[in-house]
Amino acid sequence: MDKLEKAFYHDGFQLGMKASSPEMTDEKLFSALAEMYAAIDALTHSLHEFAIQQGQTIACKKGCEWCCHQPVFAMDYELSYLKNYIENKINPEDQTQIKKRAAQKDEKLKPLKGDALLNAKHPCPLLKDGACMAYEARPMACRIYLSSSVETCLQFFKVPDDKNNYPALLDFPMRAGRILNEGFRAALKANNINVEEFRIEEKLK
Repeated sequence: MDKLEKAFYHDGFQLGMKASSPEMTDEKLFSALAEMYAAIDALTHSLHEFAIQQGQTIACKKGCEWCCHQPVFAMDYELSYLKNYIENKINPEDQTQIKKRAAQKDEKLKPLKGDALLNAKHPCPLLKDGACMAYEARPMACRIYLSSSVETCLQFFKVPDDKNNYPALLDFPMRAGRILNEGFRAALKANNINVEEFRIEEKLK
């Protein structure tokens, strides 16, 4: 782990300690997660600005939903944050539809393993009219998935088994977000809080 990675890990660990020491409450957890998400969002925003200055592009934008059809894994504390947002910010009718779609997607995915699971294409239960209904509360995995080529994302959507193609994802935000989350998770474990990973729909159904 290089110095920059250690810095991200340290920041995540400190936020995790803030959430869980001496004991964790929803208020403390959600506040710490909001800080972590704000930090990674600031980083990705800076990358957008830098790309523009260099005449390069980041293809991700509202209405581009190709990545929203694949399995997304998140930590249970992230999914608690997401569920809280849904329950307080989304109308009851849409909440009912989210639960229905989550159950349907979970039924399709739970028999799958390995590449069959990772390459499965079914819309996220939060997807509506080409956009995420809970964008502000989306998990880390969604925040750090940035592509420089929509063509590669479309090809991965259409032919996920194509070994010669994979979305042209930016490596730096993916590493930074994962390490931040690793530090956060490590702090919770240090305070004897069990941490597990789930597919989004497993906790939204």
